Amino acid sequence: MPGQKVGASVSGIREAGLRIRPARPGEAGLVLGFVRELAEYEKLTHEVDATEAMIDNALFGPNPRTFCDFAEWDGEPVGFALWFLNFSSFRGRHGIYLEDVFVQPAHRGKGIGKAVLRHLAKRCVAEGWTRLEWAVLDWNTPSIRFYQAQGAVLMDEWTICRVTGPALMRLAAGEVAR
Repeated sequence: MPGQKVGASVSGIREAGLRIRPARPGEAGLVLGFVRELAEYEKLTHEVDATEAMIDNALFGPNPRTFCDFAEWDGEPVGFALWFLNFSSFRGRHGIYLEDVFVQPAHRGKGIGKAVLRHLAKRCVAEGWTRLEWAVLDWNTPSIRFYQAQGAVLMDEWTICRVTGPALMRLAAGEVAR
């Protein structure tokens, strides 16, 4: 709802056995566990250097800018969505950038992923935000098909740019890239 705390649940989806709720203080370890499961699925475990303390500060520190919702099946956390606000200068409004979404393999096919996306879409609509967007690895055909079935459009004409590590340090120092 407009004016509502960003991390608070819009309606908290509840369907037969499924509940989607915001992460609570003390659950950074659970979030990090899902991050690691996702990284393993994506064959990117070597890139995870986040710690529980980092996740805790990002989600529950003095000025959180990152938010997390858990999908629970019969009271057990089985998936998560980690997101933050982005902004469209063309549209003049915020949107949600979905950094990570993951449902454990044993719980796929139950509508959990669809419910998580619907939950975030409802938040966008309720807040007057303009879009819900995310990136997907180009080899992840099952996820691409799933996202397209939910109405997602692949933005083939856009290429993600990233500066990190030593290149980030050089850019910050004003050094010319080679």
